[in-house]
Amino acid sequence: MLAARRLRRPAVRRVRGQFLVEGPQAVGAGLAVGALSEIFVGSSAMSRYAALLDGAGIAVRVVSDDAVASLSETVTPQGVVGLARHPNHGIVDIEESRLVAICLDTRDPGNAGTIIRSADAAGADAVVFAGSSVDPFGGKVVRASAGSIFHLPVVTDITVDDAVRQLRDRGCRIVATTPLAPRDLHSAADAGELDGPTAWLFGNEAKGLPDSTVVSADAVLRVPVYGQAESLNLAVATAICLYASARAQARLGSGAKDAGGGGRL
Repeated sequence: MLAARRLRRPAVRRVRGQFLVEGPQAVGAGLAVGALSEIFVGSSAMSRYAALLDGAGIAVRVVSDDAVASLSETVTPQGVVGLARHPNHGIVDIEESRLVAICLDTRDPGNAGTIIRSADAAGADAVVFAGSSVDPFGGKVVRASAGSIFHLPVVTDITVDDAVRQLRDRGCRIVATTPLAPRDLHSAADAGELDGPTAWLFGNEAKGLPDSTVVSADAVLRVPVYGQAESLNLAVATAICLYASARAQARLGSGAKDAGGGGRL
């Protein structure tokens, strides 16, 4: 348990090549793709998760509720934690580059996890966390991703300049987002500008994108705000942009089809 508890530290996760996933949804997603090597479950939660753990095919260790709670980074532990392999994805590992989110200096774990989940739902091919972003394999991010951390490559340890260059070389049009852009994403979609492979570029929650990054983009767009809100939450804005691209690509048949019932577009 002590060795597993140390995985709450980013440096230990990188060295050992492992990370923790908490909750039945994330554990189930990890089991489905064969990414887990071990599961810890609290004694009082064993019966609650019997269906999930039956036939897991890996070691399931029943421990005290306090012990499994010590692995959690969340306020309300769910009583089941899996030990997963830490992927080390780069841009080169992205199989297709039709739709990618590049997030620069994302600091909030909830935003990071929701971005991964939204990207998965929109049928994106990858999420890139560039610059000084939060570790996407930390407990709060993984939990917020609701299992989507296992469904698409999540690229880290890359500068935004390298991410832009490599994705442009793979045929992506780089679209930066800023609330001061003269054009909005709807006019761009109507003009067919989102039909092709696109890498959306999103900035920090408080500071947005630096000017030096904005000028490197092929286009600069804003998400329209029709009410009196000053701005949109980063994760919400990301979802809106990714879905705009997904809709445009699906209309032309260049993107994945809508699977219905929560499947990929």
